[in-house]
Amino acid sequence: MGVIGGSGLYVLPGLTISEIVETETLYGKPSGPISVGELCGERIAFLPRHGSKHAIPPHKVPYKANLAAMKSLGVRHVIGTCVVSSLRKEIEPGTFVVPNQFINFTWGRDDTFEVDHQLVHLPMAQPYCEQMQGIVNRELKTMGVSYRATGTVIVIQGPRFSTIAESKMFALWGGDVVNMTQYPECYFAHELGLCYGAVATVTDYDVGIPSAISMQAESIEIVLAIFRRNTSATVTLLEKLSVAAEEITKCNCATDRLAEYYKLANG
Repeated sequence: MGVIGGSGLYVLPGLTISEIVETETLYGKPSGPISVGELCGERIAFLPRHGSKHAIPPHKVPYKANLAAMKSLGVRHVIGTCVVSSLRKEIEPGTFVVPNQFINFTWGRDDTFEVDHQLVHLPMAQPYCEQMQGIVNRELKTMGVSYRATGTVIVIQGPRFSTIAESKMFALWGGDVVNMTQYPECYFAHELGLCYGAVATVTDYDVGIPSAISMQAESIEIVLAIFRRNTSATVTLLEKLSVAAEEITKCNCATDRLAEYYKLANG
């Protein structure tokens, strides 16, 4: 399994590292070296999305290289962790959200592989692996944490946050949370035939909600406390998923199904 760590997850506690892979793909270098080792007896490849020192802003993350590097290591299943702001009063800070849909509000990001220069329009009705989503929800339930089994994530360009007007618009669109990195990461995994799932941590309410935390020192400390607590829970979840992900055998993400689709689409 591959793990792409979001904000706050720059190393994976418990991972017994056997190899540090520094690679360059056809699409450039990934965000940093990939740590390969064992977690709970299973082979794991770990890569921090923003680099080990969080030096890469969301609009400059080498998403294409990151996913290509994962696949080159033999990874079949990928979990991406991320932090989000809530667009719904009922989705409280501290809640985990397992996205099943996204709305792309980014611009200018390289967002497709050229697969042998073939023009193929891949379906994206279900952008996230449904089997992976089910397993993530099952494991969250066993942990007894607050979580939402589904959610629509609005992906904004970053690095700036939303205006109040934008935030209210996103909620009207049907968005549940706001994030800066789920697109095109999710789609690149889809193009490569990787099973991709995401685990999002709600750290605060977005600015369109009247009770949204203002960026004062005491308020930031509240956000950081939530962040630290959920990062610890995320690590526990990843330990469970390292074993459970092997249950996924055949799904619409799988490489063989994708190969069949390319073949049909190109005669």
